[in-house]
Amino acid sequence: MVSSFRVLLLAMIVVLVAGCGGAAPATQPTTAPAAQPTTAPAAQPTTAPAPTAPPAAGGQKLRYSFGGGPVGGVFQVYADVLSLIVAGADPNLELTAEGTGGSAENLRSVNSGDFQFGIVYSGDVALGAQGQLPNDTTRYTSVMPIAPLYGGVIHLVVTKNSGIETVDDLPGKRIALGNAGSGAALSAERYLSHMGLLDKVKVEYLGYSQAAAAMGDGQLDGFWILAGFPNASVTEATTYTDIRLIDVYNPGVEKGFFEAYPFYSARTLTGGAYTGVDEDVPSFQDTALWVANADVPEEVVYNALKAVFSDAGLERLRQAHPSAKEVQLEKGIEGIANRLHPGAVRFWEEQGVKIPDELR
Repeated sequence: MVSSFRVLLLAMIVVLVAGCGGAAPATQPTTAPAAQPTTAPAAQPTTAPAPTAPPAAGGQKLRYSFGGGPVGGVFQVYADVLSLIVAGADPNLELTAEGTGGSAENLRSVNSGDFQFGIVYSGDVALGAQGQLPNDTTRYTSVMPIAPLYGGVIHLVVTKNSGIETVDDLPGKRIALGNAGSGAALSAERYLSHMGLLDKVKVEYLGYSQAAAAMGDGQLDGFWILAGFPNASVTEATTYTDIRLIDVYNPGVEKGFFEAYPFYSARTLTGGAYTGVDEDVPSFQDTALWVANADVPEEVVYNALKAVFSDAGLERLRQAHPSAKEVQLEKGIEGIANRLHPGAVRFWEEQGVKIPDELR
C-alpha cells in the first residue's frame, strides 16, 4: 500500500516539473518580417523653381519708398500702381508709395536716398544734374532714370469769364502754378520767366484739385498743370465753371522758349477731352521719368522693369490711368537725357535698345 502511494506521488511530481518549465517555450519565428519596398519614391520635378531676387543682408526684406505726387495728380496714381506691381513680383521687397509735392521734391528725396524710386520730369533731372534749378545750385547726380512713362502735358486752364484768351492777358490775373517746388510749379516759373510774365502775375501755389475748386469759387482766374492727358482735376474744374484752355506753344516758339529748353516737345490738347473745349489747343510736354537712386542694387531695378513691362504689368498700369497707353517697350528710352541706372542698361539692352555711351 505504501509502495503504491510513493509511486503515485512520484508520478505527480514529474508532471508538475514538466508543467512549470524545464524546457523553454516554443520560440516565435526568427525570420525577419517582410522587407518594405526599397525603391526610391517618385522623384520630384527637376526643373528649377522660378527665380527670386536675392534677399537683403541678414535675410531681412528691403524696405523702399517710392515718391509720387499730390492728391489729384497723375504722379501719385503711377506711384501707387508701380509700387504694387514691383513689390508683388519680388517677395524680398516692400515698396511704399509716398505722397509728395511732385517732381522737384522727388528729385531731391531720391538723390538723398530718402526715396529709392520716384517720378521726376526729364527737364528737372537734366537741369538738376547741372545745378541749374531755380534758386538751387545743388547738383543732383545720384538720380538715375530707368524708364520713360508718359508725356506730362502743360494745361493753362482759365475760366471763360476771366477775360484771358492768350498768355498776353495774364498780367494782373490770379494763377495757381501747382504745389510749391513741384514739377508743375518749376515749369510754370521757367515758362513765365522766359516770357517776361512771372512778376506780372498774381501767383498762388496750390495742388491741382484745390486749384480747381478755388477757381470754381471765384478765388482764381486760372491754374497751370503739368500732368498726363486727360487730367482729372481739369475735368473736375469743368463741373464748377466754364473753362478755356490757352495756347502756350505758339507764344513759346515766338519767344525762343523751346530753343532755351530743348527737352520740351510739342503736344496737342485734343478737343473733346474736356466739357466745353471742342477744339484742339497747341501745348507742349515734358517726359515723366521713372528714376532710382544710384545705390539701389542692379538686380532690384532689373527685376522691377521686367515686372512692369510684362504683359500683366502693362495691363494693370493702363487700367489705372489713360496716359499709360504711352508706356510701351517700343518707345525704349525716349525722352531720357541722363545716365541710366545699370539695372536699366541691362534691361533695355535685352530689349534690343541701343544705348548711347553718354547714357551708360
